[in-house]
Amino acid sequence: MQSVIKKQKIMLNRQILKDQQGTPMGVFIPIQSWNNIIFQYPDIETLDTELPQWEKDFIDKRLDMAQRHPERLKPVKMLLKTL
Repeated sequence: MQSVIKKQKIMLNRQILKDQQGTPMGVFIPIQSWNNIIFQYPDIETLDTELPQWEKDFIDKRLDMAQRHPERLKPVKMLLKTL
C-alpha cells in the first residue's frame, strides 16, 4: 500500500522592505509563517550550505550537455505525461 504525504499550502504573510527610493531591499516574514515553513520543509535551514564538489561537477556536466545538445531538451509537461 502506498502512502501519500500531502503538504498543506502555506499562507505566507510577508512584507517587502524598500529603501527610500522604493526599491525592494528585502523581505520580512513573521515568525509564525517561518515556523510553518520550517515544519513543512525541515531541511530549509541547511539549504545555504556549500554543495560538494562532485555535485557541482555533475551540474556543470549536465549544463554543458544541455548547451551542446539543446535538441535533447524536452518540456517538463511531456515528462509528466509519460509518468
